[in-house]
Parts: sequence; structure tokens; C-alpha cells
Amino acid sequence: MKLKLIHAALLTVAVSFAVGCSGDRTQYDATGTFEATEVVVSSEVNGLILEFPVKEGTPVKTGEQVGLIDSTQLHLQMLQAQSNILALESNRPDDSQLAALEEQLAKQKRERDRVQGLVKADVATAKQLDDIESAITVLEKQLDAQRRTLDNTRKSIDAQMAAARAQVGQLEQQLAKCRISSPIDGTVLAKYSQAGELAIAGKPLMKVADVNNLYLKAYLVSSQLPQVKLGQKVRVYADAGGGEKREYEGTIIWIADYSEFTPKNIVTSDDRANMVYAVKVAIQNDGYVKIGMYGGIEL
Repeated sequence: MKLKLIHAALLTVAVSFAVGCSGDRTQYDATGTFEATEVVVSSEVNGLILEFPVKEGTPVKTGEQVGLIDSTQLHLQMLQAQSNILALESNRPDDSQLAALEEQLAKQKRERDRVQGLVKADVATAKQLDDIESAITVLEKQLDAQRRTLDNTRKSIDAQMAAARAQVGQLEQQLAKCRISSPIDGTVLAKYSQAGELAIAGKPLMKVADVNNLYLKAYLVSSQLPQVKLGQKVRVYADAGGGEKREYEGTIIWIADYSEFTPKNIVTSDDRANMVYAVKVAIQNDGYVKIGMYGGIEL
């Protein structure tokens, strides 16, 4: 008889505890778990990882270099391309090569003017003037041909220099890819490679998350949808342990446009509802809220 009484008492306590816990979870209008914007940083080149000192839990900034992949070969190619540009620039012809022909042409024109005066004075013959005119014509043709040759040479060298500069730009991009950096401000959640290992293009190196700006992904039943809108301010609560909770101001940043079945680990205000709508509520984290923690909202 005593055993039966003890068993009944224990059963009553267990039921009361279960009801209390259920009541605590269902006091919110919607519940869910906290998530963060996560980015998996992968290698963009193949090579040996020379430096990668970052550790899990290390805060990183956008664009901050946290590691380095061997770029020796790329650096040598860069030096070669830059040397090619300098060599092409030094070989690019200018108009100074036309100076001799231009001087000869100017001299012949001056001579023509002098002979024309002599012909008028019957001191020189018409044949002398014709010879000078013929020499001027030849020099003009030579000068035009030389100009065309120089223009073609310059165009060819300019095209080669443009190709070399494009190669330098490509190498600069590849060299930049050898520097491991984070695309967002956040914290390193996981590190998948170490210095001394071989990086392969597409291989994950680390995972970074913005833990300062979290969002609670909660679920609403269809009857609650008319009560919410994008940009709406709501109260967000996070478990603080020991039955306590922390309160935050949240903003609804996303509302699903289709319904889904209630996730098994989510308790809504209407336990009978099968279909729910997901919403995301952004909060400013003070450091106490962790990814995966349970939370609730009050509309």
C-alpha cells in the first residue's frame, strides 16, 4: 500500500513538472531557435597554406587577412609580366626617328624656293628646279611610309602592352586569392585546415558567423499572420538557465510566403495546428545569446 502511495505521488510530481515546463514554453506567441548568418570560407587557389593562425572563437573583420597560401610562383610570374611591360615601353618608337627625313625635306624645300628665284632671274635652268621637285616628292613619300611603319609598330607594341597589363591584372587577382580573409564581420566558429596543409580550390578553410546580430527563427499559425508585418517590433526572450530568461527588442525581418508542417521541436500557441509560417526576428546580441538556444516572441 505504501509503495502504491509513493508511486502515485511521484507520478503527480512528474506530471506537474511536465505541465509547468509546457506552460513555460507555450506562454509565448511563437517559439524557435536562434540562428546567425554563417559563411563557409573556402580556398580559391591550390597551394600550401603558409600561415593560418586564426583560432575558433577569434573575432574577424571584413577583408581582414587571417591566413596566407603560398604565392611564390604567382609572384615570379608577376615580376616577369612587369618586366615585359618595361621592355615593350622602351622599344616603343617615337617621332624622333623621322627627324632626319623631315630635315632633308625642309632643306630641299628651301633649295626649291632659292632655285625658283634663280630661274626667274635666268640664272638657273628649269631642269634644276624639276630635279629638286622630284627629290621633294621622293622624300615626302619616304616620310609618309616611315610614319605608317612607325604607327603600325606603335599599335603592335600597344596591343602587346595591353595584353601584358591584363596579365598583370589577372595575377593580382590570383595573388589576392592567396590571402585568406573573412567576407563578413564575425567570429570563427570552425576551422577546417591548418598551416602546412595543402589547400585545394573549393575546399572549406573555416566557418564564420555574425554572432553580434542574431535572429530567432520562430513559427506562427495562420491565425497569427494578420498580427505581424515586416519591420514590426516584438519582444524576444531567450533562456538564461535556471528558469530565468533574458528579454530583447526584436524586429521582424522575414515572413515565409508558404506554410510548412510544424517542426517536431517547436511548440506553438496552438498545439493542434499542423501548418505554420516561419518568421525571422533580428536582435542585437549582448553576448549571452548563443546559436541554437531556444527562444520565444511576444507579439
